[in-house]
Amino acid sequence: MKRVMSVVIAAVSCLVLNSEMIQAAEQPKIEKYSYGTKLDIAKVISVEEPANVCEAVPVHMVYEDHQGHQHVLEYSVMGKGCSNN
Repeated sequence: MKRVMSVVIAAVSCLVLNSEMIQAAEQPKIEKYSYGTKLDIAKVISVEEPANVCEAVPVHMVYEDHQGHQHVLEYSVMGKGCSNN
């Protein structure tokens, strides 16, 4: 019984690891924007809100290009924590 249980645990572990590896492979890598970067944006999927600080912070935009491929773009914006008080 112990041998069967250890085989089942090993099989489940392999399935979970395989699933995590597939999900990681499907995630697009983060592309860093720099001035002059050519972008092919057909549809914006999401834009991250900047942090509540008074300095430049990185945010991410997820978009699809005209071929339907998903991209994650990182660029800098001014945080939302600045005020004129």
